[in-house]
Amino acid sequence: MKKVLAAAVAVLMAAGIAGAAPKKAVVASDAGTVVKKEAAKKSGFFFGLYSDQGSRDDHFAPSGWMGDYGDLKINPGCAENPHNGKYCFKVTYSARATQNAGWAGIYWQQPANNWGDKKGGYNLTGATKLTFWARGDKGGEKMAEFKVGGITGEYPDSDSNTLGPVELTKAWTQYTIELKDKDLSNIIGGFCWSASKDDNPNGFIIYLDDIQFE
Repeated sequence: MKKVLAAAVAVLMAAGIAGAAPKKAVVASDAGTVVKKEAAKKSGFFFGLYSDQGSRDDHFAPSGWMGDYGDLKINPGCAENPHNGKYCFKVTYSARATQNAGWAGIYWQQPANNWGDKKGGYNLTGATKLTFWARGDKGGEKMAEFKVGGITGEYPDSDSNTLGPVELTKAWTQYTIELKDKDLSNIIGGFCWSASKDDNPNGFIIYLDDIQFE
């Protein structure tokens, strides 16, 4: 009798283990909804901003064109030597000063075109950094800064941090914006870059890839 009970328990335990769903890492929250990703980073946190054109893991929109916005062209599906995957994000800056600003830049926002005048953003509490890969077409492209947060208004970013100035090379290089101890409870400006005509009188072409919060 004992052998029969033991065998029955073993069968039930095996069935329970086989039917148990694998746990997913909690990676970020959006308005109280937990966002999950199977292949999360070892740190347990991953929140993508750009990994590939049309990727379901990507958040924020490159909608906040600033300064001489008429000098900018983008190609989010550029297949020219991406760092990872099929595509990278290509930016062409002509430095013609179309709006007479003498500089240009792009913010990735949530929702699109949100300059702090509407509710939005993501709660990225738990992230300690934003990492991204970048390269220049020729090398020597001078970026004034890369940035997380910093949008003001009625519904502003909860915090911000910057990296720069940065001079790019022709080789893919990973950069990090440190976010440890920052208040990431409401981030509407997920990522930003800016550059000036004075530093780049002939303009430039740059490539970005694998932009993510970790």
